[in-house]
Amino acid sequence: MANEQTMAFTVNGQARTVTTDPGRPLLEVLREELRLTGAKLGCGEGRCGTCTVLLGGNAVRSCITPVADAEGKAILTIEGLAAGDKLHPVQGAFLAEAAFQCGFCTPGMVLEVVALLNEKPNPTDAEIRARMEGHLCRCCGYPRILNAVRRAAQGGGKQP
Repeated sequence: MANEQTMAFTVNGQARTVTTDPGRPLLEVLREELRLTGAKLGCGEGRCGTCTVLLGGNAVRSCITPVADAEGKAILTIEGLAAGDKLHPVQGAFLAEAAFQCGFCTPGMVLEVVALLNEKPNPTDAEIRARMEGHLCRCCGYPRILNAVRRAAQGGGKQP
């Protein structure tokens, strides 16, 4: 196609290139081109949080982020968060608190919490709630999610 461009970025620590329309949603490129399916398509409007990934260390809704915005930046998806078989502290906290049921929304929430704790290692409950406000959980596990964020903050949930 005439609109296609080759773009380079780092995904989960690996240099990657794709040739695609620069306006294409990052989520589509991650899932369809790079076969990283941890980020999910929920609403497709950036309102539910299931597609959240870290772009340059910031939590973004990949369903509404054009892939061109990722050019030259580091992308972290849920697939790149654990260190081998060792869970990231935020993943461990979600597991310990049983802060998920179906798991559909969990990858986006975990990455949002990683970004939050990198910015603010000891957030208040009000700060946690404000940050997680745009993440929808169909199973209504919100109290457990709050407990998981508290646990991760107490245990040093900052990304290495």
